Amino acid sequence: MTLDDFPQGTVSAEPVLPRVDRAQPSVNKITRAEELRLQLADEIVRGTLAPGAPLDETDIARRFNVSRTPVREALRQLVASGLVESRAHRGAVVARPSIERLKSMFEAMAELEALCAGLAAERMSAAERHGLEAIHEELRVLSYTGNPDRFHEVNERFHNAIYAGSQNGYIAEITLATRVRVQPFRRAQFRNLGRLAKSQAEHDRVVVAIMRGDKQGAAVAMRAHIELVRGEYEIYAVSV
Repeated sequence: MTLDDFPQGTVSAEPVLPRVDRAQPSVNKITRAEELRLQLADEIVRGTLAPGAPLDETDIARRFNVSRTPVREALRQLVASGLVESRAHRGAVVARPSIERLKSMFEAMAELEALCAGLAAERMSAAERHGLEAIHEELRVLSYTGNPDRFHEVNERFHNAIYAGSQNGYIAEITLATRVRVQPFRRAQFRNLGRLAKSQAEHDRVVVAIMRGDKQGAAVAMRAHIELVRGEYEIYAVSV
């Protein structure tokens, strides 16, 4: 069964899940701190910024022509991801999580996302289901364009919609907070050849299960998806 087997309806606005990793003046607007975090995370994951390299707030602010406030917030978020170490009285330096730490982070992420997907299969309203289908279709189109950064942006909305669909604000909050820590590694794996199409196929299994109200199937599909994401990141890490 595919999504084409389900009746189509009018697409309503997608559910909005409040962000816990940054202030949210509007749903789609990205803050300067978040933009800096993504740029620095890319450079760290790619190896442009080597482990042990100092991250001076003043130098970064000058480089990106911003004040030190968004730089400080970006570094704080990178510390939470494990990409940066903050040393008392010595500033921040580039770190790299151990294999064991990264495995633990992805393991927790897989279980939390599986929980959200299972609850969403039971609890999503008709409007939320239509919203999820709309995002899924947007990702399908993007999977052909070869733009990993744009795919990543819409992918975040896809997962947010599932968190919101769980109808459990606390679980959604801790799931999102965990994703913030894992996000740089999830984002990096989209650069693997053919990864966008694979991710779309994995999402399709999750969405089909949710549309069928299959709690166990949705959880299994989502858990498998996150486990594959971890594997794809490991492939990416070897290549850089």
